[in-house]
Amino acid sequence: MRENGRVTSATRQPETPAAAVPPRLIATDLDGTLLRDDKSVSPRTVAALAAAEEAGVEVFFVTGRPARWMDVVSDHVHGHGLAICGNGAAVVDLHGGPGSHRFVKVRDLARENALDAVRLLREAAPGTVYAIEQTYGFHQEPDYPKLHMEIPDELAPAEDLLAPDGPGAAEPVLKILAYHPTLDPDGFLTTARLAIGERANVTRSSPSALLEISGPGVSKASTLALCCAERGISHEEVVAFGDMPNDVEMLTWAGQSYAMGNAHPDVIAAASGRTVANNDDGVAVVIERMLAQRA
Repeated sequence: MRENGRVTSATRQPETPAAAVPPRLIATDLDGTLLRDDKSVSPRTVAALAAAEEAGVEVFFVTGRPARWMDVVSDHVHGHGLAICGNGAAVVDLHGGPGSHRFVKVRDLARENALDAVRLLREAAPGTVYAIEQTYGFHQEPDYPKLHMEIPDELAPAEDLLAPDGPGAAEPVLKILAYHPTLDPDGFLTTARLAIGERANVTRSSPSALLEISGPGVSKASTLALCCAERGISHEEVVAFGDMPNDVEMLTWAGQSYAMGNAHPDVIAAASGRTVANNDDGVAVVIERMLAQRA
């Protein structure tokens, strides 16, 4: 999940790693990767996704977005209709369309871990404010800025929102959003990871100092690995695309991986290849080439 904003504006021709194993699954991030900056899916990309499915290659959308924000691609699901949301915290069936999604798998953040993370990060980075993402609910602290274009269900301190008798107590917590108004985004991420340690997984997908805190071991990569294991698909048979630090584990895990032309430097270092920017249909460029090689 990321706000509007570019990381870089670089555009270059694709660098294509050699495919040792024919791909069986495409795993792609959405914002800054599959989607253009206006949040649209280009006709070229729609056609490439359909062609991949027709050729027997499954497509998984793997995103930091919550399930309720998946309407942008719900018209483009084929076959299984599943998406990995919340940086791996949930596997969602999108076949029902906007507002009718079904949670197939939930990997929640235990409230005890969440409270520890909030406390430790408040101590390490004073001024941090929080929002709480649940399966259906969204709650935030009063000082948390309007980053997500939605009205929260509850306004209260994070400690109250995460209390055993707090709002939405019967609902799993998928992740915490932690925002700092002045810190450098990468520096904030490093600080949070050192402070929180193994109590939770910390990453980011926004160009601002906005962190996403999930359960221990929960990431795009680990949930994608579970979905692939259920299908008998090895990591060597996966092609992955991404642009931000929350994609790094997935790109490292996949047999082939592509950093977008607009990607964060850590993503470029992690990927085995590079394609052009999201606004230049970088995912479609690789899919078209991949399918042509299979013909």
